[in-house]
Amino acid sequence: MWLVLLLLAAYCLGSIPTSIIAGKALRGIDIREYGSRNPGATNTFRVLGWKIGVAVGIVDIFKGFAAVALLPLLLPSDSWASMEARRMLAGFAAVAGHMWTVFAGFRGGKGVGTAFGVFLGLAPLPSTIAAAVWAALTFGTGYVSLGSIAAAVALPLLVITLGVWRGNLSPAVASVSVIVGLLVIIRHRSNISRLIRGEENRFGKRGKG
Repeated sequence: MWLVLLLLAAYCLGSIPTSIIAGKALRGIDIREYGSRNPGATNTFRVLGWKIGVAVGIVDIFKGFAAVALLPLLLPSDSWASMEARRMLAGFAAVAGHMWTVFAGFRGGKGVGTAFGVFLGLAPLPSTIAAAVWAALTFGTGYVSLGSIAAAVALPLLVITLGVWRGNLSPAVASVSVIVGLLVIIRHRSNISRLIRGEENRFGKRGKG
């Protein structure tokens, strides 16, 4: 019972449509009708400016972190799952909530920020290195999508490699990192097509309404 409640709480937390709320509250617009029409931090940055975009990104990261670091502690323990399993499942539910938010017709963002927050709580070092990969490629090439895809590939590799090297590999964390990485890449399939065609927008370039 408590495990089901935890998953629902984590899903609803991840589902909070930060960019949509910010667009309507601060500019009176629906972010899904502008730019790339994706309700994520990158499109918010392009359409609403860097201040709001950064704020949205921070909140999205916090959603993921809170799902694994706080929610499992707030609810009573459940005999069906260990604390590690509760954190894994809550993290996955939060990412799924962001990608398929119940508050916006199950059409959400691409999950990069929320996934980073989840693994910041589960695997701090691998997630920090993956964030550095994201930053290097994003600011080096100007393509946020390329940085996000590279980070999605790097994260599970880092989780597994560092876990084996340090002798504390968690099969649960490794499995979730692979699944989440694949979901992030799949969510970027349209970006991959545009990158191949040379039509992807660069970082900082405002999208067309």
